[in-house]
Amino acid sequence: MKVTVLGKSPAWQDAGGACSGYLVEDGDTRLLLDCGNGVFGKLRERCDYVDVDAVVISHVHADHCIDLIPYSFALLLSPRQQPVPVGGYEGTDNPARPRLYLPPGGMESLQTIAGIWGDEHLVEEAFHAEEYSADEIVEAGGLNVTFAEVPHFILAHAVRVSGGDGDLTFGADCRPCEELVEAARDTDLLIAEATLPRPERTGVRGHLTPAEAGDHARRANAKRLVLTHISDELDPAHAASEASETFGAPTEVAAEGAVYEI
Repeated sequence: MKVTVLGKSPAWQDAGGACSGYLVEDGDTRLLLDCGNGVFGKLRERCDYVDVDAVVISHVHADHCIDLIPYSFALLLSPRQQPVPVGGYEGTDNPARPRLYLPPGGMESLQTIAGIWGDEHLVEEAFHAEEYSADEIVEAGGLNVTFAEVPHFILAHAVRVSGGDGDLTFGADCRPCEELVEAARDTDLLIAEATLPRPERTGVRGHLTPAEAGDHARRANAKRLVLTHISDELDPAHAASEASETFGAPTEVAAEGAVYEI
């Protein structure tokens, strides 16, 4: 199993970058984990979007899901997805419809967003969409996906993907919590957000600092830690150093295009 970072930015994109998006591949299975601003274009650089088996969304903040809109338009309007010959394409009676797994309430949220474009059912028409529950196991080819609710400003889930002899845990967005520690227990790779150079000044927590991410990884006994959801305006070496100190082992900062083998 391997994971490719398509986007690692926080709510505002890096220069030339994309927000949350990770392509997980195991054999012929392709799973897209989150689909934030700019991710669809990055996905197209790595694989054919009609060959994606499933898309899993950790929560419905825009930086984690908004590129489902252009993805939906591509699935519905691109020439090769049409039932009649168009521009050199033969036409098809079986257009690609990847599976889409959303958190509870996610469908209604996307209907509201898609309604701005005039079709509130856009995403449902493009994907085979359904909502998951925290105790559900989703199967996508040779991959198994499980969920654990983590505290954020809205309902959010850490996502654990298992395949072959290893697994990865994506912590989504969350404040310091035991839920992330348990979700990532003994994981081979923890991809943890490290949005903040310091805790939120309002006192209302929704994100982690690099040091907090490292502490969570240590307590979870994660074998490897990669920081994500971190702006290019923060010094990656400094962030990695802070996380390494609390993790007790070397830490990496995600970069677009980075590939991690598990």
